[in-house]
Amino acid sequence: MTELERHPHDLTIAEAGAALRGGALTCAALTESVLERLEETEPLLNAYITVTAELAREQAARLDEELRDGRERGPLHGIPIGLKDLVDTAGIATTGGSGFLRERVPERDATVWTKLQEAGAVLPGKLNLHEFAFGTTSRNPHYGAVCNPWDTERSPGGSSGGSGAAVAVGSALGAIGSDTGGSIRIPASLCGVVGLMGTYGRVSRAGVLPLSWTLDHVGPLARTVEDAALFLDTIAGYDPHDPGSADRAVDDTTGMLGEGVEGVRVGVPRKMLWKNCEEDVLSHCEEALDHLRRLGAEIVEVELPLQTDRGRGMTIIAEAAAYHAKWLRERREEYGDILPRVEAGLAVTAVDYINDQRLRRLFIDETVEVLQTVDVLVSPTTSRTAPTIEEGDDDAELARLTAPYDVTGIPAISIPCGFDRNGLPIGLMIGGRHFDEATVCRVAHAYEQSTDWCRMRPEVLGGDGQL
Repeated sequence: MTELERHPHDLTIAEAGAALRGGALTCAALTESVLERLEETEPLLNAYITVTAELAREQAARLDEELRDGRERGPLHGIPIGLKDLVDTAGIATTGGSGFLRERVPERDATVWTKLQEAGAVLPGKLNLHEFAFGTTSRNPHYGAVCNPWDTERSPGGSSGGSGAAVAVGSALGAIGSDTGGSIRIPASLCGVVGLMGTYGRVSRAGVLPLSWTLDHVGPLARTVEDAALFLDTIAGYDPHDPGSADRAVDDTTGMLGEGVEGVRVGVPRKMLWKNCEEDVLSHCEEALDHLRRLGAEIVEVELPLQTDRGRGMTIIAEAAAYHAKWLRERREEYGDILPRVEAGLAVTAVDYINDQRLRRLFIDETVEVLQTVDVLVSPTTSRTAPTIEEGDDDAELARLTAPYDVTGIPAISIPCGFDRNGLPIGLMIGGRHFDEATVCRVAHAYEQSTDWCRMRPEVLGGDGQL
């Protein structure tokens, strides 16, 4: 089936962009297809908190006029992009997934949304998430649980669950997520899409509700590595409004995508990031390693002996408590099930926090040293596939393998690499050196393009609205 024989919402960002630039598709038609898909899949998935259909149509019409006038803003011109509902949007409610922020309407846009608007993105709406981004399931007590499009009784992961679900079904061609312990990569893995977390500081967090200042990242979810790379290059860059922003030139992340992996050294930290995984997860990830070897990569066993929670356990709860302190005093009873985790941070002493940072520094140094001997690190993204919504993930097992990348601040991507015996997606995680997203995406793209996993989509069955 050719690109133009498919529904526009089924296209990748790169495919849709080519069709728009070539005149075979209009921004209005693409947006309408995505909005129809949104209506078809909501509220079953509950991926959206706020739908901005009329705004999207107005934006699309204006962007079509620009194309007719010969103005093209770039690869995201006319592309419907959903925003996790902790990204500030002027004049549009931004709730953070909180009940008591339901009426919060920012006066200015987050930097990431400003960049997307300048690039010509269309906004279909604001996406559901785990309350204040502090959880791995997106089971939100105020707006309802997000459902996994492959099995609606299961979790899409979190905290960017709405972002993962929307991209998987085409109610957005791409989406913004945030990642503090895995919140971009976990939903990507559980929903069968691509999630890219750039180096800490690569993308501005200004105007994005924080969870943990020294761990938070903002990044894209999309259907392919190419889409995620195009997306990252659009939103990356220094921002003086974010104290953690890196004053580094934005690389061309897409430039190396077609170079393959011949001679690339792939590190496999088995003791740390391959332990205690489900059988199907391990099997498919081992097959992915074999596949990379056949493509010409060299597989190297490496050691990362420090524990995965070093430099994170105290940090995340202490920094979360610092942000929430005023609300904890004034609106404690309005929190959902994240309350115990947020309050736990109030008990963290300065000594505890500083020691956590010292351990974190050791872990960063060790990881940097290992990455001088290999080009990337590869592991499963999550140790298991999607749990049921009822089962949840109270011990944050879903974040066990992803969190070390937030601690070290190195870039990492999750890409589909198979399905378990229940038909649930499995993710493969690839991490790399600081500010070397290009190599991470190069390896991910080589694997992706030589397999069919990224082309798999959940299907709507019949006319009853069931997935």
